[in-house]
Amino acid sequence: MIFTYLINSALVASIVLIHFEALSLLSVLSPKLTIKHRLRVLFGVFGALVAHVIEIWVFAFGYYFMVKDGRFGTLEGHFNHSLMDCSYFSFVNYTSLGFGDIIAKGDVRFTSGLEALTGLVLISWTASFMFIEMQKQWKEK
Repeated sequence: MIFTYLINSALVASIVLIHFEALSLLSVLSPKLTIKHRLRVLFGVFGALVAHVIEIWVFAFGYYFMVKDGRFGTLEGHFNHSLMDCSYFSFVNYTSLGFGDIIAKGDVRFTSGLEALTGLVLISWTASFMFIEMQKQWKEK
C-alpha cells in the first residue's frame, strides 16, 4: 500500500508541476505575440487544452503500468488492458465524467479518485487563469 501512495504522490506532483509550467509559459508568451488580442486568448485556450491532455496521458501511463504490474489492482468492464483504454479511463476520471464502463478494482481505485480531484483543481485553476488573461487582453484592446 505504501508503494501505491508513492506512485500517486509522484503522479500528482508531476502533473501539478506540468500545469504550473504550462500556465507560466502561456502567461509569458501570450503578451509577446504580435497578433490580435482575440487570437491571443485562443492561443491561451488551446495551450491550456494541450496541457490538460498531457496531464491526462501522464495518468494514463500510470494506470497502464500499475495494471500491467498486477500488484495495484485492475480495471474491469469494457477494458482490454491497452494503453488507449487506460487513456480513455484517464480522460473520463480527469474530467469527472464517470461513465462507469470501466471500473477500478484494488489500490488503483485510489489513483482514480486522486485523478478526479486533481482534474477538478487543475481545470478550476485554468478557468481562473484564463479569466485573468482575458481581462488583460481585453484591457489592451
